[in-house]
Amino acid sequence: MELGVYTFGDVSRDPRTGTTISPERRLANLLEEIELADQVGLDVFGIGEHHRPDYAISAPSTVLAAAAVRTSRIRLTSAVTVLSSEDPVRVFQQYATVDLLSHGRAEIMAGRGSFIESFPLFGYDLEDYDELFAEKLDLLLRLRDAPRVTWSGRHRAALADQPVFPRPVQDPLPVWVAVGGNPQSVVRAGALGLPLALAIIGGEPARFAPLAQLHRRAAAQYGHGPLPVSINSHGFVADTSQAAADSFYATYAEVMTQLGRERGWAPMTRAQFDGLTGLPGALVVGSPEQVAEKILFQHEVFGHQRFLMQSSLGAAPHQEVLRSIELLGTKVAPIVRAELAARGGETA
Repeated sequence: MELGVYTFGDVSRDPRTGTTISPERRLANLLEEIELADQVGLDVFGIGEHHRPDYAISAPSTVLAAAAVRTSRIRLTSAVTVLSSEDPVRVFQQYATVDLLSHGRAEIMAGRGSFIESFPLFGYDLEDYDELFAEKLDLLLRLRDAPRVTWSGRHRAALADQPVFPRPVQDPLPVWVAVGGNPQSVVRAGALGLPLALAIIGGEPARFAPLAQLHRRAAAQYGHGPLPVSINSHGFVADTSQAAADSFYATYAEVMTQLGRERGWAPMTRAQFDGLTGLPGALVVGSPEQVAEKILFQHEVFGHQRFLMQSSLGAAPHQEVLRSIELLGTKVAPIVRAELAARGGETA
């Protein structure tokens, strides 16, 4: 199983100090996090795209390009690219460039986005939400399949035998589809032969298991072999379970309570948080042994090939995030890999 980390480059207010980190400092810290993840043997680092004041990253490919020249082996992916409001030609060119800089380590994780700020920013109508994603994903896949493209659609100017460069090292450039629970997107990914990333940020992960099964059925129906599945979740590793919970709770509760004000959720309580950190819950928080146990527990549910953890949530202290990344790579990953090997070389 591949293990990794993803982040949105949060610049939220620290509830403990009342201060807010600058975007400049946050990006410097982020590059340190990616370098460490590479050094401790993690497989993947993901960078999300947002267009809000509480996040420092609106151009993930730029950050990944910087990371490409400061790392040597870790795969570098968007998490996600909001493809519905992007130009697929520019997305392909940007990630082909990251692939060249990284000598073949770039990926695109395409999604429709959990926020809507990019739609008015780039002149798109939310009434076209589903159609935009389907059409632009079609063009992105055409672009990666051939250096000259003829294509037409409703939301972008047509291409007539248009050459698109540069071409990436990887052929094809990996494209994943990220979903938060939409069955239509899951079926689309399977039908197109694309890996699936499931974002699980609340409740019990087991309720998402039917989506993984739906993806596999769609892939088989359309003649594709087994396709990778990734589980992307909030999580945090510390030397002890108490330290992990105490460190992660304050910033996690601040972020979820703020989102609750926007979306109609009740404020996050410590009791709710503690419930989510239990074995069936969505938060992967604890000591290395506990985190490994939970990843393996979820593997029995999903049979997934990748797990990505979002640790630098809100105003999470940089040094504690670095320690979480270090423990994920040096303590959790060996436990998970050894156990899967003991189950008979299981990787899926």
